[in-house]
Amino acid sequence: MSIDRAAWPFAAFAALPSALLLLMQHPGAAALLLILPVSIALFFRDPERTPPADPNLVLSPADGTVLFAGPGREAETPPGHWQQITIFLSPLDVHINRAPVSGRVTRVEYRKGTFRPAFHHDAHRNEQSEIWFDHDGQRVVARQVVGALARRVVCRLRPGDVVTPGARLGLMKFGSRMDVFVPPTATLRVRPRQRVRGGETIIAVLAPES
Repeated sequence: MSIDRAAWPFAAFAALPSALLLLMQHPGAAALLLILPVSIALFFRDPERTPPADPNLVLSPADGTVLFAGPGREAETPPGHWQQITIFLSPLDVHINRAPVSGRVTRVEYRKGTFRPAFHHDAHRNEQSEIWFDHDGQRVVARQVVGALARRVVCRLRPGDVVTPGARLGLMKFGSRMDVFVPPTATLRVRPRQRVRGGETIIAVLAPES
């Protein structure tokens, strides 16, 4: 398992007290304080995942717990008609985010906002990055939403990028949520309180294009 490159500035800063104690010849205390940078590095862990092969599947873009699965909530959805899956990521979850479908990235929008807890009913107003995918003519939207602890969202995709299901798209730092919006014709495959794994758990199935 690898560690995402975004970890190193945080882990290096957290390791400074340990390095200082080692220079002061306090190896025991220095070793104890290494728990912090190691914990931070593990937060950015980046395990390999094996996505299912069916192109009509919509995969979870993140590890976490499903908060909501159903008709799109009016105040939260992009323009249009959607079904919505909302996933909460605790600080203990893997925070690498993944593409829910294959296709071309048509839009990436970053929006400033608040920093309410990610499970709060107004969390859709938080700082976020929204990524639109064109999957064989069907639109799927993934939205990275920061929380009270996650103060930065990282999206590494750009319009025009072509992705495969489960491809890494970025990450959020220290607790957050992911929203996925699929067409009304899609069949949802998850329920609230269900645990999901990014790039592997099937959260919806797209209706075949006629």
